[in-house]
Amino acid sequence: MASEPLLETKELKVVLRNGRSTVKLVDGLSFSVHSGKVLGLVGESGCGKSLTCLAILNLLPRGVVREAGEIRLKGEWMECVPDARWRGFRGKYMAVILQNPMSAFDPVFTIGKHFMETIAAHCGAGDRNSFSLAEDVLREVGFSDPVSILRLYPFQMSGGMLQRVMIALALVHEAPLLIADEPTTDLDVVSQSRILDLLDRLRRDRGMGILLVTHDLSVVARMADHVAVMRDGKLVESASAGTVFERPTHPYTRALLDAHFRLHRGRGGMNRR
Repeated sequence: MASEPLLETKELKVVLRNGRSTVKLVDGLSFSVHSGKVLGLVGESGCGKSLTCLAILNLLPRGVVREAGEIRLKGEWMECVPDARWRGFRGKYMAVILQNPMSAFDPVFTIGKHFMETIAAHCGAGDRNSFSLAEDVLREVGFSDPVSILRLYPFQMSGGMLQRVMIALALVHEAPLLIADEPTTDLDVVSQSRILDLLDRLRRDRGMGILLVTHDLSVVARMADHVAVMRDGKLVESASAGTVFERPTHPYTRALLDAHFRLHRGRGGMNRR
């Protein structure tokens, strides 16, 4: 018997309302994410991937609304959750890492201050316990001297280091679901590999379910168990990663793969984990 999904969306629709006009941005999207598994949400820039994540997090920008569809988290349909409880749900059940770590941190706060505020907002731990927890998760993401890291300001760190700090911040509440929106886009190749290795280890060691949003098919080939392909706000194909890469059925999916192989021909191709 299949386990219940950590996250499930059914016929999700997101629209932009501008006066009397309505523009469809995400149209009828359905997928699920399970514990210990990675769903790769794939598509070109502007197809609605990030808006889908914001809808799941209940963080859509002004004027953009979830018009229809259902979101279920840990078996609970989120329509029943008042807005006041969403902040707690985001900390307890969902964690998120973003594509531009440089813009995700307040430049006037140390990394330690970011941890203190994050922990206090969701579980109210004392300073001593908070610093101990911060050190533990920083070690888990590969920092050998977390005390020094906590004293740094964001501008004193590289993009790859900040992305690992962001992942550590996502781990402090042990949320079972991680939403990773283009987590390697602004990183160099070595940092990209380190981040993907880290995400894969978290999936295996913690049993985290991961919604991996990306336009990079190499990342999907390396990480994903299942792939959902978006085009113009709609889901055009959904299948196991092996099926999508070996026997794609939709012309758009085949076009994405053909474009990727032409771009990367002679560079080693794509390796499935």
